[in-house]
Amino acid sequence: MAHPFVANSHILHRTFAANPERVVGTKGIRLVLESGQEILDASAGPSVSCLGHSRPDVAQVVAKQLTEVPYVYSGSRFTSTATEDLASHLLRDRPGGLSKAIFVNSGSEATDAALKLAFQYWREAGQPQKRFVIARKQSYHGNTIGALCVSGHDSRRALYSDWMSTNVRFVDPCFAYRFKRQGESDEMYVKRLSDQLEAQILELGPKNVAAFIAETVSGTTLGCATPTEGYFKAVRALCDKYDILLILDEIMCGMGKTGTMHAWEQEGIRGPDIQTIGKALGGGFIPLSAVLLHQTIFDTLAKGSGVLAHGHTFQAHPAACAAALCVQKVIEKENLIVKVASMGDVLGNLLRREVGPLPLVGDIRGRGLFWSVEFMMHGPSRIPPPREAKFCDRVVNRALELGLNILGNLGVTGEVYVDHIMICPPYIVSEEELRDIVRLLVEAIQDVTKEMASWVTGSTRSDAKVAAPLPSAMANGHVNGVNGHTH
Repeated sequence: MAHPFVANSHILHRTFAANPERVVGTKGIRLVLESGQEILDASAGPSVSCLGHSRPDVAQVVAKQLTEVPYVYSGSRFTSTATEDLASHLLRDRPGGLSKAIFVNSGSEATDAALKLAFQYWREAGQPQKRFVIARKQSYHGNTIGALCVSGHDSRRALYSDWMSTNVRFVDPCFAYRFKRQGESDEMYVKRLSDQLEAQILELGPKNVAAFIAETVSGTTLGCATPTEGYFKAVRALCDKYDILLILDEIMCGMGKTGTMHAWEQEGIRGPDIQTIGKALGGGFIPLSAVLLHQTIFDTLAKGSGVLAHGHTFQAHPAACAAALCVQKVIEKENLIVKVASMGDVLGNLLRREVGPLPLVGDIRGRGLFWSVEFMMHGPSRIPPPREAKFCDRVVNRALELGLNILGNLGVTGEVYVDHIMICPPYIVSEEELRDIVRLLVEAIQDVTKEMASWVTGSTRSDAKVAAPLPSAMANGHVNGVNGHTH
């Protein structure tokens, strides 16, 4: 049954049951509601508003662009200064050999463009048989049909199963907290994942595999799951060995979010062949995402057809590019990536100290200002709250009542149920605001934990009783029997 407001609204809201709170103003990292209540936005939307919500300097740049060159069609023989300047700013040092950019509107569009680019590259390189993509289970790369095809998000794929591509294969994610086996070292775990990926490549035939796609640091499906040390070195080595393109999705975790401009810079690799970015690229002022590609890919296309076999009407929109360039210049001028790293240490320590001891907290993980808290009925056994309890949803809702906006999970995404919330505040967040965020989060978790009395007996992770069947991951031995707050 739809809420009366949703039923009468001409907007098809994404959730029908609730009355959406109307935002009427903003103050820094706060949202001002119609009721007058101020909400601390500790998630920056879905990890988007990296500069907060009030930036007159960005507004002025956009207004100026709209009075000068509001729109240029990228499919014509025209370009704009804003578009060229943004690309030059992002790629001036050619990070990892990335030298060209495609600007589109959403992260899903960026994924589609990256996949099309990969297939066009192999066709023009004389290897059109390279048509398979290997992706990871419980991953998320976007909500268009193309992006869903390479997303390992079970529930979002289910409704559109008839549309899902047959040339995508899935391997396990790198998610040590839930998938490392008891007694398995990091080196052994990475080797097992590497062997699995190599086995999949060999099963398909290396000559048939176009690309491997992965989130460098997982987003909403696994909750800021950071890669085990050495994992991406092994992945990069396999891609090089078998001549496969490595596509890294940094739409959510990139552009400074983890304490470096690109999350892959912390993995000791030369970089991806194709990278997607978005969200913090433009800070949410005007929709913008991008695909970054290696010079080798451009050279192959330039020697071949000489065109990009892909495009959108609003691709490389001048106003969006002008806004993003202003955002990136602010990040550089105010040294915000360094601040992300330092404030990230503060946030991580606060979460471990204040949230970590709470009864139903199983793991705290993240990098920079990109953190997650995963809930567990019984931490040592890796038993999450029952799905029907919707624990993280309750925490999100209670937090909002208290004046805090955070992210919850994306529902049932695969083999293991990951009941988590995410904290990824704007880069301008102060230490005082971080303390307020954690204080409100603690209160929300405590309140919901009291409501969960019917599900759990006892007050510690070590003696919690479970009112749910053993998860399949445990039954299959896919868990680590050591409890603790890691990453």
